[in-house]
Amino acid sequence: MELEEIIENVTNLIENKKIKELREYLENINSADFPSILENVDEDKIIMIYRLLSKEKAAEVFVELDHDDQEELINYLTDSEIKNVMNEIYMDDAVDLIEEMPSNVVKRILANTKPANRKIINELLKYPDDTAGTLMTTEFIDLKENMNVDEAFKVIKQKNLKKETVYNCYVVTIDRKLLGVVDIKDLLTAEREDLIKDIMDTNVVKVNTLEDQEEVTKMFEKYDCIAIPVVDQEDRLVGIITIDDAVDVIQEETLEDFEKMAAITPDDGESYLKTGVFKHAKNRIIWLLILMLSAMITGEVIENFEAAISTLPLLVAFIPMLMDTGGNCGSQTSTLIIRGLAMNELSTKDIFRAIWKEFRVGIVVGIVLSIANSIRIVIQYHDMKIALVVGLTLICTVVIAKLLGCILPMFAKKLKLDPAIMASPLITTIVDTLSVLVFFNIATLMFKI
Repeated sequence: MELEEIIENVTNLIENKKIKELREYLENINSADFPSILENVDEDKIIMIYRLLSKEKAAEVFVELDHDDQEELINYLTDSEIKNVMNEIYMDDAVDLIEEMPSNVVKRILANTKPANRKIINELLKYPDDTAGTLMTTEFIDLKENMNVDEAFKVIKQKNLKKETVYNCYVVTIDRKLLGVVDIKDLLTAEREDLIKDIMDTNVVKVNTLEDQEEVTKMFEKYDCIAIPVVDQEDRLVGIITIDDAVDVIQEETLEDFEKMAAITPDDGESYLKTGVFKHAKNRIIWLLILMLSAMITGEVIENFEAAISTLPLLVAFIPMLMDTGGNCGSQTSTLIIRGLAMNELSTKDIFRAIWKEFRVGIVVGIVLSIANSIRIVIQYHDMKIALVVGLTLICTVVIAKLLGCILPMFAKKLKLDPAIMASPLITTIVDTLSVLVFFNIATLMFKI
């Protein structure tokens, strides 16, 4: 069913006051669709819809809302309703909620959280930002190696965990050292008397609590996992990271890279419309100032060749084309290199191979562009000498741009910086200056001016 149809049905049920039918209808809607539904109903109807949901459904819907909507909803909910939410949501989602809420809201949330859960939340909050420790959930199935399959099913039943954490069971020692993993399929196909140690997989993909979250997501991609166990410095199992949390991180990191590549300071994850005008301006203006001041160098270069321009004013007509071509070439290469680094197709060890490849690509592309442009200049201006100057400049500019687009992101990676900061705007600014410098030096040599 289309989302528009769902919204229309919910609105009609509310208007006709068919509360019983509305409650049943809401339970069958996917939790991920509720943010869009709540955006399209009147504010006074939001809390009514939310209160019609079952405890489990209400918790699922709450997690799907953005932080502003969560805060607004908390202000409407009673203490018992908040308690129901906090009892139902995963601990990693609870930590995310607390990290984003103002202090007065956090106090109310914690006051309505079970002491045992409060302790877990406080432990998770101690981990550094953007690490596996902050991403993990502490809700998982753990088994002992000497259990048989029948005993393992009893443990799973007692735990009564939700679907995202039940597919893999982790085998640990008494002191919680990770020994192996058993998935539900193995348990279902094994004999009831089989021992866990005989069917577990000891080759476990795991991460440390301090592992960077971006590296964790790469492991999900590499090993096709639905969950990865998280161990502390003593190799004790402390939590797991599930695929849905990994996908959230991938989205955040991708958005951050896009913002950096567009010369925008990454924001706090707020949506475009909910971010204020001044915050948008602040996120953009710093880089724009840097790039504007950098572009002034190009102006200085042009000013130093004033005599050449006075002698041959036609030279000025080719500056925009040379600068744009150089910037475009640099952007193409930097995009491919940044993608290669992000996908682990390239590493800083490959820098010389990449430089050699881009040098050859630059030569080929430069010659083709040079020939095409020289033909145009000869036809339009009937001046072979100018065609030669522009053609040589194009080849040099394209090669320089390709090399810079390759070297700068890899250099940033080597310095433990995000390669995305060496993207289009910065490379374009540098290439602009160099292309003008090369152009006028070749022109002054060719025309002896």
